[in-house]
Amino acid sequence: MKGSYRVIVQNKRIRYDFEIRRNITIVRGDSATGKTALIDMVREYFENGAGSAVNLFCEKNCAVVEGRTWTGQLSEIKDSIVFIDEGNEFVMSDEFSNVIQKTDNYYVIVSREGIPSLPYSVDEIYGIRNSGKYGTLQRTYNEFYHIYSDND
Repeated sequence: MKGSYRVIVQNKRIRYDFEIRRNITIVRGDSATGKTALIDMVREYFENGAGSAVNLFCEKNCAVVEGRTWTGQLSEIKDSIVFIDEGNEFVMSDEFSNVIQKTDNYYVIVSREGIPSLPYSVDEIYGIRNSGKYGTLQRTYNEFYHIYSDND
């Protein structure tokens, strides 16, 4: 895959709208910022499609990879944006690094730690910023922001 792809994931209460520009994007942040909620929503749509309570808009397929069977899951996914939540230890392995560099997928990896085995750009490390109302049933809008930028 080449180029950038806009991804919109939403349900009745929360919306994520962001653009993926490179093959590896890292999402970092403190607890309760919405990282796992994003992955859960993508997983829900991936498993149940239009029958889920989640709407996902992207010109590429989006999938979630997790657990001990990650190699088998990745072998089935082509030309897609793959989301991986923190807590999946395989992300830190050299084997994972070698496998994903031979695929045509883009990867969005949630991790609070650096991943030394992966060649990702400092320009593609993001956090999630919430805007909107808390404690109500109004939709919360979320945006990605650069963790490291030239303007700081």
